[in-house]
Order: sequence, then structure tokens, then C-alpha cells
Amino acid sequence: MSMTVQRLTPEIDIGIIGGSGIYEIEGFSQVEEMVVSTPFGEPSDPYIVGDLNGIRVAFLPRHGRGHVLLPSELNYRANIFGFKSLGISHIIAITAVGSLQEDRPPLDMVIPDQLIDRTRQRQSTFFGRGIAAHIPFSEPFCPVLSQLLYNTAESIVDRVHKGGTLVTIEGPAFSTRAESRLFQKWGCDIIGMTTFQEAKLSREAEICYAALAMVTDYDCWKEGSTDEVTVETVVANLKKNSSNAKAIITAVLPEISSRRSCLCADSLRGAIMTAPDSIDRSTGKKLALLIEDRVSATVRSTWK
Repeated sequence: MSMTVQRLTPEIDIGIIGGSGIYEIEGFSQVEEMVVSTPFGEPSDPYIVGDLNGIRVAFLPRHGRGHVLLPSELNYRANIFGFKSLGISHIIAITAVGSLQEDRPPLDMVIPDQLIDRTRQRQSTFFGRGIAAHIPFSEPFCPVLSQLLYNTAESIVDRVHKGGTLVTIEGPAFSTRAESRLFQKWGCDIIGMTTFQEAKLSREAEICYAALAMVTDYDCWKEGSTDEVTVETVVANLKKNSSNAKAIITAVLPEISSRRSCLCADSLRGAIMTAPDSIDRSTGKKLALLIEDRVSATVRSTWK
């Protein structure tokens, strides 16, 4: 079953983004596909909506089923806007990463708490074209959701790390050895290709976002390592870790509360700098799903 939606009831609170190697999660029941059209184009794939551990969730394979999209080909804005239109308040993103530190070997898991963006070709904001907004982003991951994810992971896997800096690179090539060593010197802990845009757009959409990072390799800083990054190494370690990731996701769902006290829920409060009478009408209408509660009824009436 497929359907086009603009905004559904908020009965679906939790979204899951599946990364490389995780294109579906077993155990779904009452499954339906939802094709969501957004003002920013089409998401990576239809959203798979169903019950997991008795909880209604929406799952999106980040790279599309069959892994057909490069990191820089992803329509990050459509993916996150689509989740928002489904009523999602929390997103857990599963992501494959390389390790930049000796103490985070392959097959470990990391719940990062900081981000550095090294991409160049991507859209990282919903705003512009007549509406300027500046969100707080000092804590790019939701601290409450991240803590829940860590607590759950600690009870399931042998090695999980709380905190760490994830550097997001453009890709699709892996980093050079010089880049890898530079990121090490910066104090980065893990490296990936997709997280920054998802986290930033989720914050603009007032959605709690946390990442479950699966370490697959040592990138390329560690010369002579048998765990240096290759597609074969990544895929082999993803297969080993994917069942743990799915178990963590399933177990954490009942711990997530729809009541939110974190900064994510109000990140747009006071963030819009544009004077109400200067807000572009077409952009306001386009972003109504995100900002309708942050502007006056008088301004909203001009978007119709």
C-alpha cells in the first residue's frame, strides 16, 4: 500500500534511519509504505511504517533500498521534512563510521555528542529565500535521547562509548591518509559521510536526533592495520554488528517518552530573525510545517 501524505496524526513519534548495511529491520508488523511528497523533493525511499516491539515507528533506508544513493546525492532536507510530516518527534540514526582513535576498534559502538562538518556540496538548512533563522547547535545531538541510547546499548553489547566527535566528510571516496591524521590531531574520534546534515536539519525541525555509530574500520591513519578501511572490511563488520544495532533499536523504543524537556523541542523559539512583515510569503507557506507555531496568526494568514 502506498499513499501520499502532507501531515499525518502524531501517533508515529519515532523515526529510524538505516545506514549502510541496514536497509530494513526485522520484526515489523502491520507494515505499510508511505510515499511522502515534500516541498524539497522526494526522500530517499518510501517510509516503512509499522509496529516494532509494540510501538509505531517509521523507518527510512538512508541510501534507498539497494543502496543506490551516494552520501552527496541524498536529499537530506526531504528526508527530515518527510519525518516531520509524519509527526515524528525523535529520530535514531544508524551509521557506519571509521575510527580515528586506537581505543575505539572495529565492532565497537559509539554514541557521539559532537560534530564537525567537512562537506562542501550539500544543503544543510531549510531556511533562506526570505526567512533567516539561527538555531542553537552547541549540542548537535539530543542529550536525552543519546543517553537513553547509550544506556540501552551498554546492556546489549560488550563495548559502547558515550560521547565523541564525529567528522562528516564529503565522500564518496574514503579520506586520504593526510586527512585522516589531520582529523586525529583535531581530536575527532570517528569519521562518516552523512551525520552532520541529518543532525542539523533535525534541530531546525525541532526533532530530537541521536546516532548509533557502528565502527567498521580504522580509516587509513593506522598504517599496516588489517582493519584499514576498504569496502570489503566495512561490509564484513557491518554484517557482524547489524544484529546488535537492531537489538538496541528495538530495546530502546519503550524508553523514549513523547514528553520532551530537551533543547531540541524549542530550538526555533526566538531563532527567526526576519521581521514578521518581511517574511517571504511563498517561503513561509513552504516552511509552514516547521514554523507555524513560531509566527503570529496574522503572518500565517498571508501564506494562504
